[in-house]
Amino acid sequence: MPAARPPMAMKCDRGLRRQTIVESLLADVFQGRLRAGGHLITQDLARRFGVSHTPIREALIALAGIGIIDLLPNRGAVVRRVTPRDVREVCHVRRVLECTATRSACGRIDLGELHALAAELKRLATPRQRSRSRYLEEARVVDSQLHDLIADSCGNRFLANELGRLKTLFRAFRDVSWEHDEARHDYHRLVEEAEEHLAVVEALLVGNARNASRAMARHIRSGARYWTRAIPRNGSSAMGTSGHAPGRNGNHRQ
Repeated sequence: MPAARPPMAMKCDRGLRRQTIVESLLADVFQGRLRAGGHLITQDLARRFGVSHTPIREALIALAGIGIIDLLPNRGAVVRRVTPRDVREVCHVRRVLECTATRSACGRIDLGELHALAAELKRLATPRQRSRSRYLEEARVVDSQLHDLIADSCGNRFLANELGRLKTLFRAFRDVSWEHDEARHDYHRLVEEAEEHLAVVEALLVGNARNASRAMARHIRSGARYWTRAIPRNGSSAMGTSGHAPGRNGNHRQ
């Protein structure tokens, strides 16, 4: 475990507590604070986050479900190594799911919502109009809004649920890649993403499911190149080399 941090007492509902813990641990993994092979101790995590053991166990199960940790008999939770291959495999799964959702959502989304997103994406294509921190936060919000809107509108609750289960992982990759670019004051990718998102939205506005799906596929393929570049190559971040792709649980147990 990394150096202990002050307890983070969470006065929110149980689901939100679990999600906050998952997101925090994902950030630790992808930013190298948790090393591959490291053990996550329930008691230590409960003290760090200021919660009972129950949301910690639920968060660890969620992390195992998306392939970030292994839950091993008599060893507990062990951090896996993230490799560029893992990221590419995650992006392949994401492309299949999101392109299907995009085709299905075409014609189902309120046009007013799409027009609002289009206007915001056009603004995001000119980042010089706002501070870096504000631009990054606005880009994060709009990215989440668009992908959530498509998932919620696809008309297939199983597909929407699977996208919901994996979106925390997708967004952790997104955020670490954006922070990687931010450290070099490189906002080229953020502008690219706004343009890619806009292509999806414009195709949805005219009801062209095929073009919307193709634009989504281009967006995800482009993002994968940045995501793989942002993953540390020195072995400090996680996701095991056992050959399991993200999201495969194997025989994990608590």
